[in-house]
Amino acid sequence: MALKSDDTRWGALARTFHWLMAVLIIVLGLVGLWMTGLSNSPQKIKIYAIHKSVGLTVLALVLLRLSWRLFDRRPRDVPMPLWQTWAAHLTHWLLYALMLALPLSGWLYNSASGYPLQWFWAFNLPSLSGGADPALKSFAHFVHEWGFWLLVALLAAHVGGALKHHLIDRDETLVRMLPLLRRRQAAPIPAPAGTAVAEAAPAAVTAPTSDKGES
Repeated sequence: MALKSDDTRWGALARTFHWLMAVLIIVLGLVGLWMTGLSNSPQKIKIYAIHKSVGLTVLALVLLRLSWRLFDRRPRDVPMPLWQTWAAHLTHWLLYALMLALPLSGWLYNSASGYPLQWFWAFNLPSLSGGADPALKSFAHFVHEWGFWLLVALLAAHVGGALKHHLIDRDETLVRMLPLLRRRQAAPIPAPAGTAVAEAAPAAVTAPTSDKGES
């Protein structure tokens, strides 16, 4: 399993980043929707703290993934209409932007609320606002909430496009990102009608003749 990507397949490190971040983002979204309805309690505070810590972890992973992209090559685009290629690239970069914007807006919201921010009770992170700031808090909340729903829409388009390429176009788009699937083999091209007859004809001409009947 190659660490770096090549022309036809994403490397092991790129695939690890992709699937680890996908799982964390899905968990963050589900927990985020659930925890807002909880009543105030020490348990809710603990869940919020874990949510923030995992969000900071995603932020670190995004930065590491983007840094790795500077050294790693990108596989060639599979053949598709030009507009689909542009749409796929735009979706990818918008996903990167949102994966940066959501944890940063959460960090800003926490700072503007006047609360300290810890990463898994290990260390504190600096405030992005310098203290409580109602205007920044409102802006950060808007970005965090609506950025989440935009991320959901883009992820749906991303997954839908990958499944369309896999099930309908039957190309390598999804296969080259999955660790357990092998590359698809192209279907053999059927031989033109009459090929077998044409190939057999010279054999009949060159077949040795019998000596019977010769004087």
